Amino acid sequence: MKVLVVYIFLLLSFLGAKAQINEIGIFVGGSNYIGDIGPTDYIAPSEPTLGLLYKWNRSTRHSYRFSIKHGNINANDKDSDVPGRNLRGFSFTNSITEFSAGLEFNFFDFDLHESGTLFTPYVFTGVSHFIYNEKYILGTKAETDYRDSAFAIPMIVGIKTRFLENLILGFEVGARYTFTDNLDGSNPKNDNFESVRFGNLNSKDWYVFTGFTLTYTFGDNPCFCAE
Repeated sequence: MKVLVVYIFLLLSFLGAKAQINEIGIFVGGSNYIGDIGPTDYIAPSEPTLGLLYKWNRSTRHSYRFSIKHGNINANDKDSDVPGRNLRGFSFTNSITEFSAGLEFNFFDFDLHESGTLFTPYVFTGVSHFIYNEKYILGTKAETDYRDSAFAIPMIVGIKTRFLENLILGFEVGARYTFTDNLDGSNPKNDNFESVRFGNLNSKDWYVFTGFTLTYTFGDNPCFCAE
């Protein structure tokens, strides 16, 4: 809850900034996980993910970006092409709520002063703090121990275009390298479950959000020229 309060405070502070172009909008897409259970596909969205995002455009090439996203991840060894996993038969589901802040960089100038269609590829990185369920596996299905949180590094690539005067549509794929190895129940922190830990305990889990963004631009146009 403290993280959410701080995040909202920072967001409102930036919304009050003058002489900048602001963007606020939504993310709609899907999620998948990469770890010790199930298929080894890197991009395979299977569960819906929704989010809100805000951008503060500092120039035609870069923006400060903040977002809140929520989605589920799951995996089943029965869907894996790896024989050992398929025979093992473990499965899990988890719920992720993510708060992110960082810098978005445009490969081409994305000057909102200009009229007409604009287009650019972009990348984003920064820091994410996410809330998830600590899991453990007894039998073949992961169970929830308690709610926990961890940090992650987001690495996002995408493309975006302005198709109406104040609307920008984007598509992006974003992998998160997390600082936990227990999105799936393979490495529970609770030492009571030490005997059921498995997999590569030195490798952290990943999750991926893939989808579309739609943002609305508002606020005074910035002066990107040198003062």
